[in-house]
Amino acid sequence: MEIASIPITTCSKEHQQIYQEWFNYADADTDGRITGNDATKFFAMSNLSRQDLKQVWAIADSKRQGYLGFKEFIAAMQLVSLAQAGHAVTQDFLNSDVDLSSLKPPVMEGLDALIAKKKRKEKTSEHELNGSSHGPSPSANWFSSKSAKNVPLSSVTSIVDGLKRLYLQKLKPLEVTYRFNDFVSPLLANSDFDAKPMVMLLGQYSTGKTTFIKHLLKSGYPGAHIGPEPTTDRFVVVM
Repeated sequence: MEIASIPITTCSKEHQQIYQEWFNYADADTDGRITGNDATKFFAMSNLSRQDLKQVWAIADSKRQGYLGFKEFIAAMQLVSLAQAGHAVTQDFLNSDVDLSSLKPPVMEGLDALIAKKKRKEKTSEHELNGSSHGPSPSANWFSSKSAKNVPLSSVTSIVDGLKRLYLQKLKPLEVTYRFNDFVSPLLANSDFDAKPMVMLLGQYSTGKTTFIKHLLKSGYPGAHIGPEPTTDRFVVVM
């Protein structure tokens, strides 16, 4: 079962209001989504281990969109609450008979104080604006978020998924039509996008290949040798 199919009614209205306030705080740029950078800072307040938080994100972002909407955020918070209670963070909990409607929000250390501070700051800014003898400058609305067009969440994904979608929609049909895979290289698979990139260094001896790798690693590595080789009989993979 995908996270998006979980009805929001499994969370009580009281808890929805709490999560909405948390969501608004975590959504620093107010674009209606929680990205990885937003989540890193916010989820850390749960004091869960890094591995548990990675698992929470992986389950909540089941569609691999690279962000969490409000429904996915609620699911993530419920998983955090279960993890704090000592349960293992797995997909099975969201598919099990656990009464999610009565599940209390997780404990987020220092969050209430941060939200209160943000509210005071917003109230002070509003008071200063209303108390000013001069009206707001016409240019004040030029960069206002209210005048910006809302971008559909479905069109804003991670870079990897964006590249994958472009390839499937634009390039792959051309490759198939002109049999590019038969004459040049095979069609790309999901693993070609999801795998970590590899860099191959080629060149004559004593041109800086090993020195460059040692500079990146900030240390030496087995098989590192600078100077002419009697023959090119091997290669080194640094992982």
